[in-house]
Amino acid sequence: MPDDLPPAGDPRVYMAAERTFLAWMRTGIALMGFGFVVARFGLFLREMAPGSAGAPPPRASVSLPIGVGLIAVGILVNVVSAVRHRRYVQAIDRGTFRTAFGSTFGFALAVLLAAIGLIMASYLAFL
Repeated sequence: MPDDLPPAGDPRVYMAAERTFLAWMRTGIALMGFGFVVARFGLFLREMAPGSAGAPPPRASVSLPIGVGLIAVGILVNVVSAVRHRRYVQAIDRGTFRTAFGSTFGFALAVLLAAIGLIMASYLAFL
């Protein structure tokens, strides 16, 4: 075993897995909070529209599905992170962690959030 790897059963490995899990949980909670803000953005636009008496501005309703989508993504991140954490700990116990897991979930989430960001930017640019 190389000198830079911790010995099997080292509690620091489990604590690192716990920190990663908690970071994913914070990410999921932040996505849900941001989704709520985005969902309410249309309401804010209606209230701020001058002289419209509560009439929605053009295409303001897109904020609700995007916001709900972000809340759903946040929920999915929390569920997947819990499942992955459990699998991480089991793989660490078996000594198969390095071959069992990659960064596909994080990459897929980054691509999804980039797509949502592009949709939101386009919406705001053409409002």
